[in-house]
Amino acid sequence: MHKVFAVILTYNRKELLKRCLDAVYSQCRSCDRVIVIDNASSDGTQKMLSESNYPGLMVHVLKDNIGASGGFNAGMRLAYQEGADFIWTMDDDVIPDSDALHFLLLANETLKDKGKTPAFLLSQAFTENGLVTNTPIISPLKNVIGYRDWHELLELGVVAVHRATFVSILLPRATLAEHGLPITAMFIWGEDSEFTLRVTQDNPGYVVGMSKVQHLRQENGPISILTENNPARLKLYRHFIRNKIYIARKYRHFPHYRYLMVSEVYRVFRLFFILLFRGEVRKANIVLHGMLESLWFYPAPEAADTPIEKKQTSTWLLDQLIPDKESLKKKTG
Repeated sequence: MHKVFAVILTYNRKELLKRCLDAVYSQCRSCDRVIVIDNASSDGTQKMLSESNYPGLMVHVLKDNIGASGGFNAGMRLAYQEGADFIWTMDDDVIPDSDALHFLLLANETLKDKGKTPAFLLSQAFTENGLVTNTPIISPLKNVIGYRDWHELLELGVVAVHRATFVSILLPRATLAEHGLPITAMFIWGEDSEFTLRVTQDNPGYVVGMSKVQHLRQENGPISILTENNPARLKLYRHFIRNKIYIARKYRHFPHYRYLMVSEVYRVFRLFFILLFRGEVRKANIVLHGMLESLWFYPAPEAADTPIEKKQTSTWLLDQLIPDKESLKKKTG
């Protein structure tokens, strides 16, 4: 049987993390291991986990918050190096249905029987109100007679896609072995788009209709600096601007992205002048900073077998018995 490891990234959302873990541990097809990557939380997440009773849970605590990209990089790398055949990845605000993993694995077997090699398998994501969210982009790949064939296996309940998010995505080991990890330097926003575009240049990923999750997003609607008022999030928008331009430049050989590079730069310039006209100088400077930074932003992905750097303060296993402070101290030394 294939070894499936779940990787959950968390930061200062211990209540959501508990709901996510409860859902992951309630799967009708159990995970062989669950790994939590704690991105330097300060809200008591580690204490909550150490006092919980999740069998075989591995907790990897980062010394600093290295962003979503760094956290997912660490989680996927750890799972890969621990021998996972499949890595089921998500944020702490994702609540999978009890059969979500089952249907992802079932789709993989069905696709294999059809001679397909999926780059990844993806759940459908919905808000608490049942609205579709995190919609992936249809695959642009064509068949031998030149037609896009994303709907080829529609009767099986799967659709070929190429850009997606890390909201319940199942990654075969071979995908990481061939294409490497998410790019840590991107920090936040776009690392999932870049990664999924990178791994689907030859074989598409597939969204699986029967695999469903809830995504309990803090912010509804698309990300926009025009409407953002949270100071903590606002300063991160330079990454958003930089990463959008970087992705459009890197994947301009895709038909859709040939024109996206030009339109992306145009939209960023337009956004900059809109903010200036509105008198929002701080926001305009953030946009300009991101745009300028994109000019020399050329990060390279790391291989999945690259040794894990000492970014963590501790890695420990939570057995069925609650570990006492002494045993934790030994495991984290």
